[in-house]
Amino acid sequence: MPFEVICLLVVIALLVFTLFLIFLSRYRKCPSDRIMVIYGKVGKNADGTARSSKCIHGGAAFVWPIIQSYQYLDLTPISIAVDLRSALSRQNIRIDVPSIFTVGISTEPGVMQNAAERLLGLKLSEIQELAKDIIFGQLRLVIAT
Repeated sequence: MPFEVICLLVVIALLVFTLFLIFLSRYRKCPSDRIMVIYGKVGKNADGTARSSKCIHGGAAFVWPIIQSYQYLDLTPISIAVDLRSALSRQNIRIDVPSIFTVGISTEPGVMQNAAERLLGLKLSEIQELAKDIIFGQLRLVIAT
């Protein structure tokens, strides 16, 4: 075989091997206790609108370099102590309602997508504060009716 053909085959083999390594380095696995949120250019919805992110639970996906990135959302339930004081009931009686709520992210596709849009990038303390504010409002509404 001529030297040029051997060099060409070596270059092609190195190129294929390098592409294979790049592919392996960008293939991401998602553990079962987390949701992997891939964002960037992730495709379109069924109605043709652009998707903001793609959520994967307990699987794996290829994350394209430069045009996509990823983060994880934790599925571990969070306990939140809510100590509602002096809430006004429907009978105009002030009552105290100490409560503990356990909240978490569901693995249903719509809920995962909403969680990705609203919670991705927030710290645990910020998520707890947001949940506590929502619970306070709903608890006051329930007591008042």
